[in-house]
Amino acid sequence: MSGLLLRLAGPLQSWGERSAFTPVRETAPFPTRSALVGMFAAAQGITRGDTAGLQQYEQVRLTVRVDRPGSLLEDYHTVGGGFPKERTAATSGGSNKDAAVITRRQYLADAVFVVAVTAPHDLAQQLAAALRRPHWAPYLGRRSCAPDEPFLLRRHVDDPEAELLTGVPLTSPEPRDAAAETIAVQFLRERPLPHGGPGAAADVIEVNDMPVSFAPHGRAHAGRRLYRTVEPVSRTLAGPQKTLVTRLIDYAYAEDHA
Repeated sequence: MSGLLLRLAGPLQSWGERSAFTPVRETAPFPTRSALVGMFAAAQGITRGDTAGLQQYEQVRLTVRVDRPGSLLEDYHTVGGGFPKERTAATSGGSNKDAAVITRRQYLADAVFVVAVTAPHDLAQQLAAALRRPHWAPYLGRRSCAPDEPFLLRRHVDDPEAELLTGVPLTSPEPRDAAAETIAVQFLRERPLPHGGPGAAADVIEVNDMPVSFAPHGRAHAGRRLYRTVEPVSRTLAGPQKTLVTRLIDYAYAEDHA
């Protein structure tokens, strides 16, 4: 097993979990597995109807470090207002609504997540190559939400989960307490930590974001369990915000010169 590291940051993100085709399109407070698997599949050129192509991602383990949770933003949308009936939004029965469709769409503003992607070595290499030169461009939950750079932080990491604790720069200032050696950071893991280790006590949450099919008329998801922990991360990974981009670029490109 090996893996890669992604940094999901941008002005807006939206990770829909349970609100498709409802007036309020909610966002989960962290990247969903469905959205990340969809990102991998799009990068590799796997179409929505290729359900069999999704099975390879069952081998992938995802660990999310929450650098900055962001702020919830709700945007008011209308579609089709002021048009003749034949130009308004379509109904499932094939007619037209004859009125504007109103939705409220939620986003996370100014959020930052770092994702450790752990997979069998061959699959990890394929994902890294695809994300570096994607067939379809990645986005942060919705096509309008483009990721900031650097996006693909590292393509070849022996232990990407450990790297979240010891290597990837934090989007956080150094603690004011000069004696503090660590910073408490939230993680979302797909398997529990060993008992007795730092951050081993976890909140167990159930989510419904395991993709079974992305088919346009047959989307299906299954449930999974997440372990939400707060773990100590070395203060050396933090630093002044004015140096963050430089630190991230140095970290990302150090791999190419190793």
